[in-house]
Amino acid sequence: MTGTVLQVNVSQGGIPKVAIPSGELTETGIIGDAWRYPFHGGPRKAILLITSEGIEELISQGFPLFPGALGENLTTRGLDRRRLRLGQRFRAGDATIELTRVRTPCATLDVYGTGIQAAVYDARVQAGDFGSHRWGSSGFYASVIQPGIVRPGDAVTLLG
Repeated sequence: MTGTVLQVNVSQGGIPKVAIPSGELTETGIIGDAWRYPFHGGPRKAILLITSEGIEELISQGFPLFPGALGENLTTRGLDRRRLRLGQRFRAGDATIELTRVRTPCATLDVYGTGIQAAVYDARVQAGDFGSHRWGSSGFYASVIQPGIVRPGDAVTLLG
Protein backbone atom coordinates (compact mmCIF):
# COMPACT_ATOMS: atom_id res chain seq x y z
CA MET A 1 0.00 0.00 0.00
CA THR A 2 1.51 3.30 -1.11
CA GLY A 3 0.19 6.84 -1.23
CA THR A 4 1.58 10.34 -1.04
CA VAL A 5 1.59 13.20 1.41
CA LEU A 6 -0.85 15.73 0.03
CA GLN A 7 -0.37 18.27 2.81
CA VAL A 8 1.56 18.73 6.09
CA ASN A 9 -0.42 20.75 8.68
CA VAL A 10 0.14 22.50 12.01
CA SER A 11 -1.62 24.97 14.29
CA GLN A 12 -1.04 26.69 17.58
CA GLY A 13 -3.97 24.71 18.97
CA GLY A 14 -7.37 23.81 17.62
CA ILE A 15 -8.70 23.50 14.11
CA PRO A 16 -8.15 24.02 11.30
CA LYS A 17 -4.48 23.26 10.93
CA VAL A 18 -2.72 25.11 8.12
CA ALA A 19 -0.37 23.82 5.45
CA ILE A 20 3.38 24.18 5.82
CA PRO A 21 6.06 23.42 3.20
CA SER A 22 7.64 20.67 5.33
CA GLY A 23 7.37 19.30 8.82
CA GLU A 24 9.88 17.79 11.17
CA LEU A 25 8.27 14.77 12.82
CA THR A 26 9.58 14.03 16.30
CA GLU A 27 8.52 11.54 18.97
CA THR A 28 6.19 14.20 20.41
CA GLY A 29 4.75 15.51 17.14
CA ILE A 30 5.58 18.00 14.41
CA ILE A 31 7.81 20.87 15.45
CA GLY A 32 5.66 24.01 15.58
CA ASP A 33 2.39 22.17 16.20
CA ALA A 34 0.40 22.57 19.42
CA TRP A 35 -2.80 21.27 21.02
CA ARG A 36 -5.45 23.26 22.82
CA TYR A 37 -6.21 20.41 25.24
CA PRO A 38 -3.60 18.29 27.07
CA PHE A 39 -5.28 14.94 26.26
CA HIS A 40 -4.16 15.43 22.63
CA GLY A 41 -0.60 14.69 21.64
CA GLY A 42 2.02 12.65 23.41
CA PRO A 43 4.13 9.80 22.06
CA ARG A 44 1.15 7.52 21.18
CA LYS A 45 -0.77 10.37 19.51
CA ALA A 46 2.10 12.42 18.08
CA ILE A 47 0.65 12.65 14.56
CA LEU A 48 -2.90 12.58 13.19
CA LEU A 49 -3.23 11.14 9.67
CA ILE A 50 -6.36 11.51 7.53
CA THR A 51 -6.86 10.53 3.91
CA SER A 52 -7.95 13.15 1.39
CA GLU A 53 -10.35 10.56 -0.04
CA GLY A 54 -12.06 10.39 3.37
CA ILE A 55 -12.31 14.19 3.43
CA GLU A 56 -13.80 14.13 -0.08
CA GLU A 57 -16.43 11.59 1.04
CA LEU A 58 -17.43 13.92 3.86
CA ILE A 59 -17.56 16.89 1.48
CA SER A 60 -19.96 14.88 -0.71
CA GLN A 61 -22.19 14.52 2.38
CA GLY A 62 -22.35 18.31 2.68
CA PHE A 63 -19.63 19.06 5.23
CA PRO A 64 -17.51 22.14 4.27
CA LEU A 65 -14.10 20.53 4.71
CA PHE A 66 -10.63 20.89 3.22
CA PRO A 67 -7.18 19.42 3.98
CA GLY A 68 -6.26 20.41 7.54
CA ALA A 69 -9.85 21.14 8.57
CA LEU A 70 -10.18 18.07 10.77
CA GLY A 71 -6.96 18.86 12.63
CA GLU A 72 -4.79 16.32 10.87
CA ASN A 73 -1.04 16.73 10.62
CA LEU A 74 -0.70 14.59 7.51
CA THR A 75 -3.29 14.61 4.75
CA THR A 76 -2.59 11.72 2.39
CA ARG A 77 -3.73 10.72 -1.08
CA GLY A 78 -3.85 7.17 -2.37
CA LEU A 79 -4.13 5.29 0.93
CA ASP A 80 -7.37 3.38 1.40
CA ARG A 81 -8.60 4.29 4.89
CA ARG A 82 -10.58 1.05 4.99
CA ARG A 83 -7.34 -0.96 4.71
CA LEU A 84 -5.44 0.96 7.40
CA ARG A 85 -4.93 -1.00 10.61
CA LEU A 86 -3.56 -0.21 14.03
CA GLY A 87 0.03 -1.38 14.32
CA GLN A 88 0.89 -0.77 10.67
CA ARG A 89 4.12 1.12 10.09
CA PHE A 90 4.62 3.53 7.24
CA ARG A 91 7.58 5.36 5.83
CA ALA A 92 6.49 8.97 5.25
CA GLY A 93 9.24 11.10 3.76
CA ASP A 94 12.28 10.59 6.00
CA ALA A 95 10.18 9.49 8.99
CA THR A 96 8.64 6.20 10.10
CA ILE A 97 5.26 6.26 11.85
CA GLU A 98 3.08 3.57 13.41
CA LEU A 99 -0.72 3.79 13.55
CA THR A 100 -1.66 3.53 17.23
CA ARG A 101 -5.35 4.34 17.56
CA VAL A 102 -8.41 5.57 15.75
CA ARG A 103 -9.16 9.18 16.59
CA THR A 104 -12.30 9.67 18.68
CA PRO A 105 -13.98 12.83 17.37
CA CYS A 106 -15.08 15.57 19.74
CA ALA A 107 -17.45 18.54 19.70
CA THR A 108 -14.69 20.76 18.28
CA LEU A 109 -15.53 19.27 14.86
CA ASP A 110 -19.16 20.43 15.14
CA VAL A 111 -18.10 23.76 13.63
CA TYR A 112 -18.33 21.90 10.29
CA GLY A 113 -21.94 20.89 10.84
CA THR A 114 -24.30 18.94 13.01
CA GLY A 115 -23.79 15.25 12.56
CA ILE A 116 -20.13 15.27 11.57
CA GLN A 117 -19.12 13.19 14.59
CA ALA A 118 -21.65 10.50 13.64
CA ALA A 119 -20.52 10.69 10.00
CA VAL A 120 -16.93 9.79 10.93
CA TYR A 121 -17.31 7.47 13.92
CA ASP A 122 -19.77 4.86 15.17
CA ALA A 123 -20.00 2.06 17.74
CA ARG A 124 -18.40 -0.39 15.32
CA VAL A 125 -15.35 1.85 14.87
CA GLN A 126 -15.18 2.30 18.64
CA ALA A 127 -15.13 -1.49 18.99
CA GLY A 128 -12.26 -1.75 16.50
CA ASP A 129 -14.39 -3.18 13.68
CA PHE A 130 -12.69 -2.13 10.45
CA GLY A 131 -15.73 -3.43 8.55
CA SER A 132 -17.61 -0.25 9.49
CA HIS A 133 -18.07 2.04 6.49
CA ARG A 134 -16.90 4.86 8.81
CA TRP A 135 -13.56 3.12 9.59
CA GLY A 136 -10.75 5.65 9.36
CA SER A 137 -12.96 8.64 8.53
CA SER A 138 -12.01 10.34 11.79
CA GLY A 139 -8.31 9.67 11.20
CA PHE A 140 -5.57 7.67 12.83
CA TYR A 141 -3.17 8.73 15.53
CA ALA A 142 0.38 7.58 15.01
CA SER A 143 3.57 7.45 17.01
CA VAL A 144 6.83 8.51 15.40
CA ILE A 145 9.20 5.54 15.33
CA GLN A 146 11.95 7.31 13.39
CA PRO A 147 11.98 11.12 13.33
CA GLY A 148 12.42 12.87 10.01
CA ILE A 149 11.25 15.50 7.56
CA VAL A 150 8.00 15.09 5.64
CA ARG A 151 6.97 17.21 2.65
CA PRO A 152 3.98 17.32 0.31
CA GLY A 153 4.62 14.88 -2.52
CA ASP A 154 6.61 12.46 -0.36
CA ALA A 155 5.66 8.80 -0.60
CA VAL A 156 3.79 7.11 2.26
CA THR A 157 4.64 3.42 2.04
CA LEU A 158 3.51 0.50 4.18
CA LEU A 159 6.54 -1.27 5.65
CA GLY A 160 6.72 -5.06 5.90
